[in-house]
Amino acid sequence: MIEVQNVTKRYGNFLAVDDISFRVEKGEIVGFLGPNAAGKTTTMRIITSYMPATNGTVSVAGYDVFEQPMEVKKRIGYLPENPPLYLDMKVKDYLQFVAALKGVERKDIAKRVDYVVEETSLREMEDRIIKKLSKGFRQRVGLAQALIHDPEVLVLDEPTVGLDPKQIIEVRELIKRLAEDHTIILSTHILPEVSMTSERVVIINRGHIVAEDTPENLIASLKSGETLQVQVEGPFDAIKEQLSGIPGVAVVSQEKDVIRKDGICGVRVDTEPGKDVRREVAAAVVNNHWGLLELRAVSLTLEDIFLELTTEEEVQA
Repeated sequence: MIEVQNVTKRYGNFLAVDDISFRVEKGEIVGFLGPNAAGKTTTMRIITSYMPATNGTVSVAGYDVFEQPMEVKKRIGYLPENPPLYLDMKVKDYLQFVAALKGVERKDIAKRVDYVVEETSLREMEDRIIKKLSKGFRQRVGLAQALIHDPEVLVLDEPTVGLDPKQIIEVRELIKRLAEDHTIILSTHILPEVSMTSERVVIINRGHIVAEDTPENLIASLKSGETLQVQVEGPFDAIKEQLSGIPGVAVVSQEKDVIRKDGICGVRVDTEPGKDVRREVAAAVVNNHWGLLELRAVSLTLEDIFLELTTEEEVQA
């Protein structure tokens, strides 16, 4: 559905995107992540035919974004971080205007407006002037305009910005439903957002793709040993000495963000690959008559992956 091949973009002497390639298959929800100045926005703009690449090719639904930009735009619904709204128009009037602008047949405009209003929960707001809406409802109007012409591809930049927790859940569910008939690229800095909606993740940093896989596979590939989080009622120095002597334990450190209270301290235990030392750690604590208040394995999160990959890339650069 979307194919990016060897794309490079230069702004004068500045290399924003350097020979990147990736694919998005029909019906996929792909999270596109990157820190500031990573090349994420530039890539999005190239995919949506907003700007040309210096080198490389991009196709959307079989159409070349450089040679056939109008055909590409017909097939893409784009929600930028700041939605393109006419603030003095009523919601319904604006959506009708956008539908006509995007080539929806006149006989179908009312039906499409009714559909997107219902899907984005704007029914109670459809007769209100946009500038009088909250930021969250304006975001919904932006999503509605991206959907109005029933595009094959949706490019969503920070789609839940400004929404309250209930609205965020509704938008997440909407995105998952839309994937049944649409291909979606979800660009966001909110990492849990990607975990809860995306089937695959593409991470870009300093103009390079540094990772591309499912969140689960990324975690498996980066995970070395196990990490245990332990809360113990006892002296840290003595605890560290005992736990460090357990075969398979690599590093014992104190959790600085755990407030010491009534002799309780937080301990992080990093193990060697393939070693499960939970029983030995528990036994060491109990045998020394310390109080064992918590012992649990800590899994890598998408945020851990993102920080590890982008930090490593910056160090090597």
